[in-house]
Amino acid sequence: MAKKSLQTQLIHTDYKAPQGFDAFPSAIHHASTVLFKDVAAMRSGDWKNKNSYNYGLHGTPTTFTLEARLAEIEGGEYCLLAPSGLAAISMIDLGLLKSGDDVLLPDNVYNPNRELGRWLSQDYGITARHYDPMIGAGIAELMQPNTKLVWTESPGSVSMEVPDLPAICKAAHDGGALVALDNTWSAGLALRGFDHGVDIVMQALTKYQSGGSDVLMGAVITRDQALNDRIAMAHMRLGMGVSGDDAYLVMRGLPTMKLRFETHDASARKVAAWLKARSEITRVLHPAFEDCPGHEFWKRDFTGAGGLFSVVFDPKYTEAQTDRFVDSLELFGLGYSWGGANSLVMPYRIQSMRRDWKDQGILVRFNIGLEDTDDLIADIEQALGKL
Repeated sequence: MAKKSLQTQLIHTDYKAPQGFDAFPSAIHHASTVLFKDVAAMRSGDWKNKNSYNYGLHGTPTTFTLEARLAEIEGGEYCLLAPSGLAAISMIDLGLLKSGDDVLLPDNVYNPNRELGRWLSQDYGITARHYDPMIGAGIAELMQPNTKLVWTESPGSVSMEVPDLPAICKAAHDGGALVALDNTWSAGLALRGFDHGVDIVMQALTKYQSGGSDVLMGAVITRDQALNDRIAMAHMRLGMGVSGDDAYLVMRGLPTMKLRFETHDASARKVAAWLKARSEITRVLHPAFEDCPGHEFWKRDFTGAGGLFSVVFDPKYTEAQTDRFVDSLELFGLGYSWGGANSLVMPYRIQSMRRDWKDQGILVRFNIGLEDTDDLIADIEQALGKL
């Protein structure tokens, strides 16, 4: 080829970096266009089986590596990344449901998942019904011939009920439905859903996997290739991609995730036990505590708890008073999510979120971060003094 002009040299270089470089971090690959060796390679590749590269949206070495590691942690075989936890939920619903189908969701479901179900019912001809999360094997009575998917969440991310997963899975399978588990609370560390009968595990990687409160991402993990392929088609049709930089940030958090999770767990139990002894609090909703609904299932199925729990204030305190408590906290940020180093707090109007919620007190959710627990308790104590 003739000598290239400077402009062409700026785009086409003959230099190739030497092979053999190795380091602990995975490399970050940026790509929309993926180059093929030749036409035969382009035509023979299959983006679904991930043994070759097709286009940046379908994956790079960076995202393939993260998917493999997440599947391994959860005990699955296949993994698909999505731009957020809610995007992962949407990918499951739209990949597995069609007009005329029915989906069951627990009454303590993540609220955006509830809203998605409402949207599917209103505009797409898919009925979305809700069930008592503590129904267990009784869910068999709710199964219909067109029930194709049963969602579970263990525990509920606000009210913290822990369901009897094996019983729900058996009844759902007997009725011909698949079971999806939102396993964000335990990040696959304290509960491995496949071991208890679920077919699909969804996680919001925004939480413990990242650990930095700076990444939005979700994952869908399966063991069955045909099931993975159905969801992968929705992944492709919806254009669900994640950036290499974000995938790297999640991978960077994985080596310390278990250590951080265990620290969150120990700190949260200490703070929750302190709150349980306070007269202002009528209930502490922490799955490791005996009076939390489903504690016996948590004790049977889980190996830990993480940093998230809720409390219910004495009904004598008004919303204005509990709002003042929240606003008086100095070490707790007022914000959604969890799993980062910073502690968070969030009040909920739980009566409007649950059909049969019986407690009349205000519910406040805590995420206990990595601060010193004595400092956190002191902060809560001074804020309680302002009720």
